[in-house]
Amino acid sequence: MFRIQTMNKISPRGLELFPRDNYEVASEIPNPHAILVRSADLHSVTIPDSVLAIARAGAGVNNIPIPGCSERGIVVFNTPGGNANAVKELAVAALLVSSRNILGGWAWSSTIAGKADEVPELVEKGKSRFEGPELRGKTLGVVGLGAIGVMTANDALALGMNVMGYDPYISVEAAWNLSHSVERADTLEGLLARADYVTLHLPLNDATRGLLDAEKFRIMKKGARIVNLARGALVNEADIIDALTNGKLAAYVTDFPTAELLACPKAICIPHLGASTPEAEDNCAVMAVRQLMDYLESGTVKNSVNFPRSRLEFRSPCRLLVVNRNIPNMVGQITTVLAGGAINITDLINHHQNEYAYNIIDTEQPIPPAELDKITAINGVIRVRVLAK
Repeated sequence: MFRIQTMNKISPRGLELFPRDNYEVASEIPNPHAILVRSADLHSVTIPDSVLAIARAGAGVNNIPIPGCSERGIVVFNTPGGNANAVKELAVAALLVSSRNILGGWAWSSTIAGKADEVPELVEKGKSRFEGPELRGKTLGVVGLGAIGVMTANDALALGMNVMGYDPYISVEAAWNLSHSVERADTLEGLLARADYVTLHLPLNDATRGLLDAEKFRIMKKGARIVNLARGALVNEADIIDALTNGKLAAYVTDFPTAELLACPKAICIPHLGASTPEAEDNCAVMAVRQLMDYLESGTVKNSVNFPRSRLEFRSPCRLLVVNRNIPNMVGQITTVLAGGAINITDLINHHQNEYAYNIIDTEQPIPPAELDKITAINGVIRVRVLAK
């Protein structure tokens, strides 16, 4: 029986996938084998030693202590693409809102609600103050071409925009889905210099923190507009407020309000609505649950942020799963122990990602506790687990 702890409200569409005869799911449960989480902050939580995996029903994993999990052999999953359509739709809306002053017009219209027969004349007199440019024919720079960035770029083309994309690490899958009409930017600076609009779709890390700052704003066109639905800290807040105030930038739409941004008239703050659709919550929950089940039942790793993608069809009676540091001769030491116990290996894979490696080893015979203890004792081995069919 696998025990799953939920740290947030998780969509029933995902939870109902857990077979009741083999899984126990609750928000309070002793010694869980896995944790399902959305936005709950796990940095201040003591994660039990029983936990084998954590699945985030969403793309961002800033709320999970990744280095500490890796050190303990805890596989952390996310659900890239599960909320992509929801965020893409909000990004398109943000482009429109940044241009057409829809919010300003709406706020003004509410002030004439009690004017009765005067309303039509007041509207005709007042509408000119809310004029804004069309998107058609303008250039959009998309920074980050993952699932959301690709979908945003493709939809912007359909709106008649010229689209440039910048992502030095674009995946093969993303490249296949990206329209050939999107122009490739060789440098971020080159994209910023030409774009009328810029939308960010990047993870937050040491390399991307404060990516857009005063130096980058100086490169951009006067009156350019920026959309940031990815992570607030991708943009230097003090610098963008200054650029908005002095007229260098026309608007900044962000999903990450702060007191300072809320006080800036040209900053349009949305209360983190990027993935706030029932469809996105369902999609992410279903992906997270399936990934947890695959890992717990067969050791398959897919969409992990700290361990390599690994899959091996489970045909043999016994499966050995080993998490270890990525150092030489680990596989040799493990297989030597198995050979010494007269245990025949039918198939195996060994994959690594940065400092860590993951092994799936199928055997014809069950592995006795003595051999498991020897493998666990190998210097560099972090976690050992055995599955049986």
